[in-house]
Amino acid sequence: MSQGRDTGLDVAAADGHGWRVIARIPARPRRSLLWLPALGVAARHYLPFADALASRGVAVFLHEWRGHGSSSLRAGRGVDWGYRELLLHDIPASQAAVALALPDGPPRSIGGHSLGGQLACCRLALAPESADALWLIASGAPYWRAFPMPHRAWLPLAYRFLPWLATANGALPGRRIGFGGNEAAGVIGDWARTAISGRYAAAGLPEDLEAAMAGITRPVHALLLGSDWLAPRASLDFLLGKMPLAPAQVDCLDARAAGTRPDHYAWMKQPDGVADRLCAQLP
Repeated sequence: MSQGRDTGLDVAAADGHGWRVIARIPARPRRSLLWLPALGVAARHYLPFADALASRGVAVFLHEWRGHGSSSLRAGRGVDWGYRELLLHDIPASQAAVALALPDGPPRSIGGHSLGGQLACCRLALAPESADALWLIASGAPYWRAFPMPHRAWLPLAYRFLPWLATANGALPGRRIGFGGNEAAGVIGDWARTAISGRYAAAGLPEDLEAAMAGITRPVHALLLGSDWLAPRASLDFLLGKMPLAPAQVDCLDARAAGTRPDHYAWMKQPDGVADRLCAQLP
């Protein structure tokens, strides 16, 4: 059970996109966290995680990706976006909503799961004063060379096929193919370029994300799940390597420490193990 206020914040971006940030705010929060979901995952699926953290004194705000859950948009022909809109419009609007909800609030973290963790890094690079810590769970760069065999052998083919499929279909039919959700072609294009080249960039974004990430100095706490082939240690190390000035703590959780199967998704339903580890060193 969460402790404190269970609420939602109605948020709108400058281009008219609207969504609802789910909030779990304890009576006396020690820290706040803006949480970015994995690709294709609606914010509501992180409610057990938010409740677990709230019971430990962390105010949690669950961001909603454009095109999913409470978002007013759905990707399709003529309705497209990429990392640029997520980084410059949506995440800043959720951050502003957090600031209004906790105007004299505690220290602020930004973090995420999988793609959410990657974009949390990119957002912190663009706005280094927007948070004072970065929390990652089951996250790492998708760069194909950062994966062990046998995945390294077929990933380049997948990274070329998925953008083609998204463009041809108007959006990626993720639920039909078993990867992600109904994803905007622009998001899949930006993601695939990073996966093939190893470099972060966004179509239409003038800022150099690689240079900005290299300047991050905020501490990083990353949790690695021991049986997670979607975010193996090498992919996390590759992502952390883009932030050489950021002190990083990496904890690898086995089944005992996680309290559940230590894979990419199981912790979302049984989050006490990851919540304990994230909160272990909080004042």
